[in-house]
Amino acid sequence: MPATNSPFRYPGGKTQLYSFIVHLLKINKINGTYIEPFAGGAGVAIKLLLNNEVNQIWINDFDISIFSVWFYILNGPQKLIDLIQTVPFDYKTGHHHSKEESMSFWYRQRDIYNTLKHLEPSLELAFATLFLNRTNRSGIISGGPIGGPNQNHKTQIYARFNKKTLIEKINQISLLKDRIILTNRDALTLVDEIKNTVDSSDSFIFFDPPYFNQGSNLYYTSFNERDHQNMANKILELNDFFWITTYDVSQEIKEDYSAAPQKYLYKINYSANNKTRGKAQEYLFASNNLNVKTIQNIKLESFD
Repeated sequence: MPATNSPFRYPGGKTQLYSFIVHLLKINKINGTYIEPFAGGAGVAIKLLLNNEVNQIWINDFDISIFSVWFYILNGPQKLIDLIQTVPFDYKTGHHHSKEESMSFWYRQRDIYNTLKHLEPSLELAFATLFLNRTNRSGIISGGPIGGPNQNHKTQIYARFNKKTLIEKINQISLLKDRIILTNRDALTLVDEIKNTVDSSDSFIFFDPPYFNQGSNLYYTSFNERDHQNMANKILELNDFFWITTYDVSQEIKEDYSAAPQKYLYKINYSANNKTRGKAQEYLFASNNLNVKTIQNIKLESFD
């Protein structure tokens, strides 16, 4: 997976589409607002902003735990950093303390996450979420700790917890807070808000909903079949906006987006678990007004 400017590790991370999205923004002359209704780790959005490819980004996540992380990165970065400094291990030094103490810290954060994940945004939830994302297998909250509960694997819990890098990323993003819109909306509601807020001629929306087949295993919140249908209907009504939507391949999604103006297949590197490491084929749907041209590392194959 490519390096990311986001503090998150994310299973469905689309950072590898970054160069393709920059290409689309340039050929369609868009540099205003870039929007991710299912932001998650927001790897593409953050990189676009840091590289000044767009004037502002709008990141939205309905999951209160993910929203909490972004909220504190923008509004209380030092509070989050202070908690990161309390972690009893770091990837450079390995276990400062005993494995038992490291795992005790992990279990405590898991308990905090499970207790607070359906409540209000909070600093404790933000830290627990970020910590578990960094220390769990493939960044999946329910995935269990890297190295297992007994820490008897070659790769151990500290392998993806680099305090220095994490703190640098948080500080870097927080400096740009005036150019970041952050919301905690249901994606269906957000579409109406987008229509009333930004200039459709200078905005780009990247919809990356939970996967249809593996969504419940990979994401903190997932959709049922009706949710996917409703989302498709809402997206397909966005006639004046530039947008793309990516999905895993399934007959249901193919039917949901049968009316999409542009339909493509492409291959993406995927490694949320070792069994599926390699390239997976995905759908990419695009708005009618978007000029879509392939680039070297993203080969698009049109289909009906």
